[in-house]
Amino acid sequence: MYSTPHSMIISSLQQGIERGVAWLLDNHRPEGFWVGNLETNSCMEAEWVLAMHFLGVEDDPKYESVVRAILNEQRPDGSWEVYYQAPMGDINVTVECYTALRASGMSVDSPPLCKARNWILEHGGLVGLRVFTRYWLALFGEWPWDATPALPPEIIFLPSWAPFNVYRFASWARGTIIPLTVLRARRTVRELPPEYRIDELFPEIRERFDYRSIGKNTSFRQRPFYLFDRLLSRYTRFPFCPGRELAIRQCLEWIIRHQEADGAWSGIQPPWIYSLLALHAEGYALDHPVLAAGLDAWNKYWKFEKNGATYLQASDTPVWDTLLSLLATLDCDQDFNLTPQMQAALEWILNEQVMAGGDWQVYVKDVEPGGWAFERQNDFYPDVDDTAVAVIVLLRLLPALDSVLRSRVDLAIRRAVAWMSAMQSSNGGWGAFDKDNTSHFITLIPFCDFGETLDPPSVDVTAHVLEALGLLGRGMDDPVVARAYRYIRAEQEKDGSWFGRWGVNHIYGTAAVMPALKAIGEDMNALYVQKAARWIVDHQNPDGGWGESCGSYMDITLRGRGPSTASQTGWALMALVATGSHTYDQIIERGLEWLLVTQRADGTWNEPQYTGTGFPGYGTGERTDIAKAADNLDQGSELSRGFMLNYNMYRHYFPLMAMGRARHHLSE
Repeated sequence: MYSTPHSMIISSLQQGIERGVAWLLDNHRPEGFWVGNLETNSCMEAEWVLAMHFLGVEDDPKYESVVRAILNEQRPDGSWEVYYQAPMGDINVTVECYTALRASGMSVDSPPLCKARNWILEHGGLVGLRVFTRYWLALFGEWPWDATPALPPEIIFLPSWAPFNVYRFASWARGTIIPLTVLRARRTVRELPPEYRIDELFPEIRERFDYRSIGKNTSFRQRPFYLFDRLLSRYTRFPFCPGRELAIRQCLEWIIRHQEADGAWSGIQPPWIYSLLALHAEGYALDHPVLAAGLDAWNKYWKFEKNGATYLQASDTPVWDTLLSLLATLDCDQDFNLTPQMQAALEWILNEQVMAGGDWQVYVKDVEPGGWAFERQNDFYPDVDDTAVAVIVLLRLLPALDSVLRSRVDLAIRRAVAWMSAMQSSNGGWGAFDKDNTSHFITLIPFCDFGETLDPPSVDVTAHVLEALGLLGRGMDDPVVARAYRYIRAEQEKDGSWFGRWGVNHIYGTAAVMPALKAIGEDMNALYVQKAARWIVDHQNPDGGWGESCGSYMDITLRGRGPSTASQTGWALMALVATGSHTYDQIIERGLEWLLVTQRADGTWNEPQYTGTGFPGYGTGERTDIAKAADNLDQGSELSRGFMLNYNMYRHYFPLMAMGRARHHLSE
């Protein structure tokens, strides 16, 4: 599409970089960090509205604005979707939004609800609801508690060596399960007023609805777990359950101990909102310090305004955004000593290193803390991905630092590398929050019909660690590097790409691996490396950019296919630049032209597409053979079990990194 001469590309690239860096520096926060809005789906707002009813909060000033956010996101067909321009709406999000709008007082005959109701009934009604949606309906008397998974609070008693205990679940699932066990055991209900109930979603008489229809078509391996769930459900109705009260007290103590300094839990919405509900159901008043802090947290930095409405974030991303923004400034040769924003960001990042213990210590002994969390307040759950990128950034900054600051940074790096190394899993890879969090056994229980309940090693996290270790000078002769290298080689797809666990999807995974291989001294002309590069080349769009749909997690024909986006184009370019080969220069220049043509006058890019991944929806959280597993996942490319993300800073720092690296490459 484009054919700009090489010399003009270099000149235009310089101007684009200058505009991009200027935007980045202008959007630095006075506190020292960078952060962008995190967009997800309307469950965030719907569940908050329902929680306000459950808690009896009647005077929150943002209430009406949050309701407007729900209405803003309704699709023309009446449904709500999991990600931008999904092929169809999602039954779970739509039912939760419908129920929240009814709870807010909206008339059953209003146009938004009429459209939503018609869509729900036309798409199977309430039969196919996931566990979380059924729990929400049960909390308001719209679903019988007996027809929800009966995960008992007594799970808190099980020791860490037991094959089934809370620490076998992923960190996010663990923080969600514990408060839900309390609510399920108490069978807590805060009924909606009669005029706001959702009877209209039951076209037949409620008593005839088969609430137990969910789970009837389970696999042979799952059937014993569903039978055991039925027995547990009956047990919870017994008038005497030995140890039940002690278990609930211990669950509440666990919840309170895990509240973060900002009032939230685990740095994400589900553990936070369920913890508030469980504590309130057990008698904690709204003005109790724990609940008051939890409710007020939404008023700090967990919300943003858009299109005249208030949106609630699923998480908070300043550490991740700050690290990657710093990396972009370094890739664009910004002088640290002449850039106050970079200096303030480094100070902020050093102060964010987590030096307190966390849940990871249950299975990782005898190592000091030293990681970074994704969010500004999540000390119980530092993650390997942020820590690896922090090490990369700090190592890149070292040459520009004076002796005093260098000493601080050296110490931070040593602590981080020691912690990160200890978190390596037995297969050579790294998960995000825990080591060897791979017990597929627990994914078979009825509770686990959503998202991911495990945090196994992934190629993208492992690649970031390898890149950090490579910058430290550690190569193939290092046993930690060698094991990780073997893991990455084993995970390569037949087409040459790599799966992306935390970003969409094969473009992200491949772009993470290529710089890592270069950093550890791999021969970038090796056949398997060039196969990956050719995969990137073969998936360039006619307009010069790259894009990949979230639907690629379920539809293999969508791998590397989708409308061009700034973030995914940046990833693809960085993968090609990492080869060091000028064979791909024409391809790289076409990608750069797309970035320059689409760059806004203020220096950034528009990107409504979701290119971040929370959960692909596989249950196990790992690369999956879709051809074999699709029939058992109860989702299509709409990703009903998935959770996708739009990081509003991705559209800026990733293309900027690519432009800076490409400038060096093309000038060689």
